[in-house]
Amino acid sequence: MEQQRKRASVPLLESTSSIGTASMAQTVGNIIVSVVGTGVLGLPFAFRSAGWLAGSIVVLVAGLSSCYCMLLLVQCRRKLASEEESIEMKAYGDLGYKCMGRTGGYLAEFLILITQVGGSVAYLVFIGQNLSSIFKGQGLTLGSSIFLLVPIEIGLSWIGSLSALAPFSIFADCCNVLAMAIVVKDDIQQLVGSEFSFRDRAAITSNIGGLSYAGGMAVFCFGGFGMTLALESSMKEKSTFPKLLAKTFTGITLVYVLFGFSGYMAYGDQTKDIVILNLPHDWWAVAVQVGLCLGLIFTFPIMIHPIREIVEGSLDKSKWFQKLLCNSDYSTRISKFAMYMSRAILVISLAFLASYVPGFGIFASLVGSTLCALISFVLPTTFHLILFGGSLHFWQRALDFFILSCGLLFAAYGTYNTVVGI
Repeated sequence: MEQQRKRASVPLLESTSSIGTASMAQTVGNIIVSVVGTGVLGLPFAFRSAGWLAGSIVVLVAGLSSCYCMLLLVQCRRKLASEEESIEMKAYGDLGYKCMGRTGGYLAEFLILITQVGGSVAYLVFIGQNLSSIFKGQGLTLGSSIFLLVPIEIGLSWIGSLSALAPFSIFADCCNVLAMAIVVKDDIQQLVGSEFSFRDRAAITSNIGGLSYAGGMAVFCFGGFGMTLALESSMKEKSTFPKLLAKTFTGITLVYVLFGFSGYMAYGDQTKDIVILNLPHDWWAVAVQVGLCLGLIFTFPIMIHPIREIVEGSLDKSKWFQKLLCNSDYSTRISKFAMYMSRAILVISLAFLASYVPGFGIFASLVGSTLCALISFVLPTTFHLILFGGSLHFWQRALDFFILSCGLLFAAYGTYNTVVGI
């Protein structure tokens, strides 16, 4: 789900041309940075909602399915490239256009755009919840925390070069890893120092809504589908990409399972939707929260970059705006002013949406259940079936149809369940 921010934050992924330069080690790093984000801090709450056994199974299935569907995208691109040597597909939308025509291209780009909006709102909610936790004695609410960020984010959105913000994105990823390490350390201390009983932790919840919530959060955590083609293109030895992706996803999935399991075991029914909020209010926990917030504040403009590109592109193409520029002696100034105002309005609109979100966990699950499920499962299997069709073995077609059907059902029920929960 955070793929556009990740694209700008990864200095190793310098080119998406047909001639790649990235080594295997660099590609592993790119995959990890493209997939792992702040959503992982919501996994322990997902395990609380579904139960430790059901949560583990859900994360394993989500990881396996995501990896399989990523490989389907690579297969589709390779087939099209073999048929048309001059073809160059750098983005998800390019593949959608080749598979399903203009409709497929627009659909893929639209879903990625809306996912970026959802991810941007989730960023603001995450920062707001952490800031309100740090300053809880000062009466700072989630909504006021979010709107305090608006002037800062508007100013940052006016920066011309996004590359200046890329180090902050890497800093945010480092803080994310540090937060996970501190949570695991606190988990061990909680388990050792308390009268822990395994029977007090549910293996499988009786509430099917909890399973849906965990599924949405798991899918949200395995975002990055918009980066699949770029990751494969960046490799020097592209033939090794499928095996490398499978191995890396195996490691990420196991870390996710262990992290979610240990967090739920430590805090039980007291587990919060962002697990670092369970940490004691000492300087270590506060330092990690502040570091995460700073990293995300400075990388928020990278997150909204694809959105503002579309907004500003639409503005440039509009007839009334072109007329305004033609009839004015200050066309350059008007153009710059319009750009600054459109970015300010975009930030304010996203902050307004975020202020109505009840919490990070439930919103991330909603994004994962709907948009991420469509991008991750429905579109890749559809493209694969269209391109390969009758050449597939029966079991391959059956598996594609099964994932496609489950993706659609999950998106429908997940949306319904989350909206009802809200």
